[in-house]
Amino acid sequence: MKVSIIDYGLSNLLSVRRAAEYCGAQVEFVQTPEAVLAAPRLILPGVGAFEDGMNGLAALGLIEPIRQKAAEGTPLLGICLGMQMLFDESDEFGQHQGLGLIPGRVERIPAVDTSGAPQRVPNIGWRALVPAHGSFAGTVLQNVPAGGECYFVHSYEAKPQNEADRLADSPYGGRSICAAALRGSVIGTQFHPEKSGPVGLSILKAFLEL
Repeated sequence: MKVSIIDYGLSNLLSVRRAAEYCGAQVEFVQTPEAVLAAPRLILPGVGAFEDGMNGLAALGLIEPIRQKAAEGTPLLGICLGMQMLFDESDEFGQHQGLGLIPGRVERIPAVDTSGAPQRVPNIGWRALVPAHGSFAGTVLQNVPAGGECYFVHSYEAKPQNEADRLADSPYGGRSICAAALRGSVIGTQFHPEKSGPVGLSILKAFLEL
């Protein structure tokens, strides 16, 4: 299994690499359009601000190659900020355009819960994954056990325009945050599978076997 991790200067590369290698993958970091276009599957990790992430991809000329690979059906996994950049736009520190691979936008997590009480932002910690449509069968989350938890750390949340693109939800403050999204061969996880123990590794392994 070969996987290319996109290195655009704003991501937790080593932990993702170690997790992928643990799952049996041959890993390479890619920074050029040619390398992205040649990849059999891609991981887009990320930490930090949406605008910085998109600027990093643009500076390397990777936006159109990523879009092309997604259109061709190449498996693409966006993690945390990488998931958010899969969407159309974000309002983090202004309005910024994303990759446009999953219709929807990214907005700040509300500062209060559904009862009106203040809640912590960012959302940090282990949260359960709940199937958005009753079951994870046939997806990269198919081996996640009932009540399986993954590790989250984020202040903004992705909101898919189409409910069909929601793969998993996670409860927070009386609401459901989109924990994972799926549209064709494009997958996003708001949580960090590489930091989520056996549950996260099962997700990475399922992705690598696509």
